[in-house]
Order: sequence, then C-alpha cells, then structure tokens
Amino acid sequence: MVKFSYFCTYLKGMDNRTLKRALISVYHKDGIEPIARKLISLGVELLSTGGTYDFLKGLALPVTAVEDVTGYPSILGGRVKTLHPKIFGGILSRRENKKDCEQIIEFEIPSIDLVIVDLYPFEEYVASNSPHEEIVEKIDIGGISLIRAAAKNYKDVIIVASKEQYPALQAILEKGGGSSTIEERRFFATQAFNVSSHYDTAIFKYFNREEAVDAFKESILVSKTLRYGENPHQKALYFGNEGSLPEQLWGKEISYNNLLDIEAAIELIGDFEETTVAILKHNNACGCASNDNLTDAWKTALAADPVSAYGGIIISNKKIDSATAAEMNKLFFEVVIAPGYEPEALAILKEKKNRIILVNNGEKRTETKFRSLLGGALMQQRDSAVENELSLTPVTKTAPNSKEVEDLLFANKLVKHSKSNTIVLARDKSLLASGVGQTSRVDALRQAIAKAESFGFTCAGSVMASDAFFPFADCVEIAHKAGVTAVIQPGGSVRDSESTDYCNNNGLSMVTTGIRHFKH
Repeated sequence: MVKFSYFCTYLKGMDNRTLKRALISVYHKDGIEPIARKLISLGVELLSTGGTYDFLKGLALPVTAVEDVTGYPSILGGRVKTLHPKIFGGILSRRENKKDCEQIIEFEIPSIDLVIVDLYPFEEYVASNSPHEEIVEKIDIGGISLIRAAAKNYKDVIIVASKEQYPALQAILEKGGGSSTIEERRFFATQAFNVSSHYDTAIFKYFNREEAVDAFKESILVSKTLRYGENPHQKALYFGNEGSLPEQLWGKEISYNNLLDIEAAIELIGDFEETTVAILKHNNACGCASNDNLTDAWKTALAADPVSAYGGIIISNKKIDSATAAEMNKLFFEVVIAPGYEPEALAILKEKKNRIILVNNGEKRTETKFRSLLGGALMQQRDSAVENELSLTPVTKTAPNSKEVEDLLFANKLVKHSKSNTIVLARDKSLLASGVGQTSRVDALRQAIAKAESFGFTCAGSVMASDAFFPFADCVEIAHKAGVTAVIQPGGSVRDSESTDYCNNNGLSMVTTGIRHFKH
C-alpha cells in the first residue's frame, strides 16, 4: 500500500477549504483531462480507479490507484472497488472534529477533499431495451455511495457528480487556486443530491413497471425557464428533454399557454387517421374537419368558428402543402403543427416572424397524467380509449345510418378532448359547434346551438355527442327540435330510459359507448 504524508488537518472555525487530494472515478471520460491537468498544476494528488486510472496514466499524469490505497483489488467483476474505509473514511472525516482527525491519523486514512464521479448510464440501457441482466449490472453502487458521502460532508469536500458541473468546478480552480467556500461546496452538494435522487427514481420506476408499489416518483433533470406562466405575474418552468417537444422550425419562444395548447392539439389529432385539421383555443377545439383534401379540411374547420380561430393553434395530421398554407396564412394564428411542410408551404408560413412552426415528431404520448393540488398530486392513466363502430350499442328502434355513424364517431373524438361539461354537434365529419366547460349539459347544448346559428349554420341533419350520460330527456328534446338526428353518449344513468323513450317517440337514433370522457 502507498504511504501518504498527509492525512488530516484540524480546521476548527474555518469555512474555506483548500484541495490537497482528489478522487476521480468516471464512466464518461470526455471533459476530465483539462480538470485533471489543472489539479496537478495546483499540487493536488490524484486517486483513481479502473478505466479512469488507465485514462489518466495514458495522459502521463501522476495518479495513484485506489487499490494501492486500500490494499484490496477490484473484486466481483468490478462490483466492489471503492467501498472501503480507507476511501470513505477519507471522504466522511470532519475536519472540525478533533476525534475524527485523530482516527484518520491513527488508521492512516488519506483525507479526500474533492470527489469527481459519475454514474453508470442506467437510463440509457433501459431506453435501449437491453436485457434485464445488463440493466441490473448498470445499477451503480460505488458511484452513488461516493456521491452521497461527499455531498453529506459538503462542509469539507467538493462533490462533482456529473460532467455538466465541470465548468463550475473549472471556474473555482481558476479563480480560487484550489480553495473553495462553504457556499460553493453546498452548491455542488445540492447538485449531487439532484443527480443521486434522479438516479434512484429511474431505478425504482424500472423495477416498478407493473406498478406493484403505489408511489409518486417522477424526476426530470432538464428544465427551461419560460417567459411567464398563465399570466405575466406568474413564474414558470418547463421540465423535460428538448426531444420530448415538437421540433421548432420558426417563430418566437414557446410560452406556458402555448405548451398547454400544443399538448391538447397533439392529443386530439392523435385520435384521427383520416386527413384532419383542427383549430384549438384554450385547449378546446373551435374547428375541426376530416376531408381527403387538406385545403378543404382547413376551410371547413375554420368556418365553424372563425372568431375563436383568431390567435389559435392549428394542427394537421398530414404534411401541409402550399395551397393549404396560402389559405392558412390569411388568418392570424400563433402556432401551427404538422408532420411536415412542403418547402413552398414553409416559406409562406414563415412570412410572419413570430409565428411558431412545429413538426409533430410522433413522440410516444405518456401513459400517465399528473396534477398537483392541495399539497399533493393526482396521478391517472391517460384517456386512451378511442371508440369505433364495434364500440357502439344501439339503444333505440331506429339505428343510425352509415353516414351518421361516421359523424357520431367523429363527434365523440372531439367531445373526449373538450372541457366538461361538453356537447359537440357535427355533420359531414366536421365540427358544427360545441359547448364546452359548462356547469350543466343543457347549457353546453344551448351554447353549441346558439354558436352554430350565429355563424349561419343550421343544425338540421347533425349529430350530437356528449361526454357523459343524460340524466333527463331535456338534452335530446332540445337537440331534436334544433334538427339533430342521431346521438352518441356513454349511457349508464338510472334514467336512461327517459332519453331513449324520447328518441323512440320522435324518430331519433341513439347509441351508447359505455365509456365516459370527462375532462377537467
């Protein structure tokens, strides 16, 4: 074993610490060379392990192997390297504690003032669908222990737990010549616990894939400061990797409210296979149409409510061509989302410098939804139910014809993505009008009828979709008098018969789905 001349210095009442010895053990070697060279220039002794030791030796830098400190080789296929009192004693010893210093000297444990360590890429192995055995082997033991030990003893030790913190360490080395303040060490400790807690969360979520343990654990390391929240006086952050957002081709910075609308738009369009264009405002569709011709789909969607469409969000599930872009460009809107854009279409849409142009990259939608409230959090599965013709149960004497079935399924997709209570009126696979966010379903229906009529539409021959059952016959009666011919709803009220009886007596068709689509 190596004999060291320096073990511990009793530092009662002193906040600043000067580096004398550093342990470097990293999986990713990029970025470590300039730091190691700077440490050597400051007279700092280097300890290292395995591949990092070989890397530093290859740079012709003076470095001591951890095995030469502990007297034990790396064992169990590399599972145990640094887990030894000679290492952890040197990290955890309190320089202000006289007894600690006496023990360090007695057992000849070299004090360690800086720990640079990163962790095995566990999440990368999970994301690549590696075999379970390989994933388990990428659960870091020594690294996570070094991080926790050094961070716990931040009063005396600097812990650098990822390469993202190398610039901050380099700045301290350049500015302080190896000396650090208690505030700087606390900063690194906070960053380290952020890394370690995220790592443990990722491991838990992997083992809890079947949700055997009911626990709320989410961790996202990357954040982006937004201009403000829902209102200018509210601060806001977005937590998530850049790759989880649609690719931005043009326009101003995306805002908090933009993000809410973008998610609502992507969720909605994901339920449509036929060529479809939707316009959203405050997370609700104010226009939507399916048509083999994209330009016609756009014109029909806009006609439903050109007033609300102003300043809205447009989304298409097909590449936008120049003809459609030219029509869209006549309207002021904030965001457009599509799987792609023809070059000429993109040039047209870029005529407005602040217009946000996004590519829907088809990222898998998360299967869980979270909402914070009352000092806690709600978690639920995403509403992924999409009804089809086989999902429909006719409950009236008159069954809907094939055209009505198409419209009913179209309307039901929209009602699913609109704020409750909601009623959607549709015809020819296009949104005629909707009533959203009302305290009663009757009010939602009346709002929808009034809105359709205000834009010169008749409801004759339209269908009605409801997000929940009808406890009374009032809605079907009002809808019938407005011209609705077919109705889709979940069913399940103890008074379902009142609505079906009215339909039977007045020639309406009604189908139920058995699935409610509340959205709050």
